[in-house]
This record gives sequence, C-alpha cells and structure tokens, in this order.
Amino acid sequence: MKRLTRIFLAAGLSAAALAAAPAPALADAPIVRGEDAAAAAFAADRETILAMAGDFKVTFDMQESTPWMEGYEPLERKVSGGYESVRVIEDTGTKIVLQHLLVTGDDANPYIVKHWRQDWEYEPEKILTYAGGDSWEWSAVPEKMRAGRWSQTVYQVDDSPRYAGWGQWETTHGVKRWRSNWTARPLARRDAIRNPVYDHYMGINRHQLTPTGWIHWQDNTKMIAPKDGAGRKEGDAPTPVVQEYVLNTYERFDGYNVAAAEAYWDKTRTFWDAVRGKWDAVAEANGGVRIEQEAGAGTAIANDLLILADLIKAGKETPEAASEKAIAMIAEGTARGGG
Repeated sequence: MKRLTRIFLAAGLSAAALAAAPAPALADAPIVRGEDAAAAAFAADRETILAMAGDFKVTFDMQESTPWMEGYEPLERKVSGGYESVRVIEDTGTKIVLQHLLVTGDDANPYIVKHWRQDWEYEPEKILTYAGGDSWEWSAVPEKMRAGRWSQTVYQVDDSPRYAGWGQWETTHGVKRWRSNWTARPLARRDAIRNPVYDHYMGINRHQLTPTGWIHWQDNTKMIAPKDGAGRKEGDAPTPVVQEYVLNTYERFDGYNVAAAEAYWDKTRTFWDAVRGKWDAVAEANGGVRIEQEAGAGTAIANDLLILADLIKAGKETPEAASEKAIAMIAEGTARGGG
C-alpha cells in the first residue's frame, strides 16, 4: 500500500483520491452476484453479443512487434479490409451463434466467402480447445469460473474448430469488453503458408462495442512447441518467438452487395447446418476432433466443403445430396486423423 501511495502521489493525486481509487482488479476472480444482478448482467451481455450482428466494413490490421527470440526480424505491418455480413443463426438464450459472411468482388460480380463463426455459450462446463498439431480436445472450464461468464468458440470457414476461451463481460472506465483467458490457436493461413519458425499462438481475445460497431482485438504470442523425439526433455516448455497485435475493426456499413450475402446463406444454410451437426457429433463421440491440416486451406477437406456450397448456390447440387457428401467427408477425414 505504501508503494501504491507513492505512485499516486507522484502522479499528482491526493490521499483522498487514492482512497477513492478502486483496488486493482483480480483478473480471474469468481463472480459473485445476487439473483437480480445476475439476471440483469445476463440480459446486458446477450444484448452486447447480439449487437455484433449486422453489416460492416471491416479493417484487418496485423502487426508483429516485439521479438522474443534473438535474431528474429518481425514482419512488416499488414492492413487489409473488406465487407462482412454477420448473422445470428442460432439463439437459444444461453447460446448465441454468429456466422460471418465475407463479401468480395464488386456489386455486379460479388463472391461470398463463408468466413469465421463465433459461438457464445453462457456458463459452459467445457470448451473445445486447440491441443496442437491437428487436434482439438474438450477442456473443462474451472467450476469457480463458470458463474456469470461466457465462452467464445471460433470456427474455421468449413465449421471445423479453431480456438476457444472463456471470460467475463465487464465495464471498465466506461467501456464494456469481453476478455478471454489465454487460448492456444493454430497458425492462421497468412502465417501457415510461409512455413515460419513458430507453429502456434498463445493469445488473449477482446471484444468491445464502439459507437459505430465493434472491435476484435487479439494479443498473440507466436510460439514454438517442444519437438518430440530423443532430444526432448521432460518439462520442456514452448519457446516464444514474437508478439503480434491484431485489431479487426467492424464499422456499420451497408453500401455493398448485402443481398448477395443473404442469397448465399438462404441457399446454403441447410447444408451448413448439416456440416455443423456432423462436426459436433464427431467432437462429442471422440472427446474432440482430429483432422489433417493444410497450410492454405485449414483442414484438408475445407476446399471441398466450400466447393459443395458453391455448387448448391449455382443450382448444380441439391442441399440434401451435398450434405450427404459433406458428412461422409468429415467422417472419413476425422477417422484418418484419429478423431
């Protein structure tokens, strides 16, 4: 306390101001609320999550910054953008599913990419986390950390898992945000295709609403996992290589071909429902998912699943027939992967 007093006084704050200042918050303390307060917080959290749906102009800003490994040269900053329609495709009350649809091309010739998906679940008992290589496993959420918290699970373009974390929606200094625990993630395609020295990320996710939309902020440490083999020692830890900051900014905007995204989803929705259902069934039956990965695509079957959806959109394949093929692909791919 004496040290904190010196810091506040050095900053020009009086003893009275120090007494009024909040104590440092515990990052992961259990949430204790009365019944009415818990219900009000739950309703407010839902409203915040649902506010991430809509039509947006998106900026993707990626920056490797601090090298943690001697001799490593951080990549140049990369800024790109596009348009995304985010739709609520499931809402059971305690689970909200948001599907992102990336709109590329021009108004006359739009092309829709089924982009990432985010599932929010209230007070979950377990989450599907990345276990390294080509594996995802169920991890228990600590019991004392479930009350009042939400998990977010992010899925790849083919609805296979990518990463998951849990955290609390809280308001600090007037800004409401959700912050995850530390989560392991496979390499993004932008990195995987370069065959970099690092092989996974450990990161923290933040989601925050803004007056004109919302932001998704990632704080990633790019890591090298210990290698299996004769030289590996018990207790070997992953090696940090470089820090990366990713800020994805979603600004509400509908001046693009939103109708093309709506049409794509209308035609392919039942197909993707079947795909999600199969991934879920595999994860529940096998304690997770294991499937071969390809640097440029995600899973080894991602491109084939996306092509099936495009064939449905073009009227060259029925959703029912395409769904049967997709379910068979997932079954075969996860069986080969050992899932």
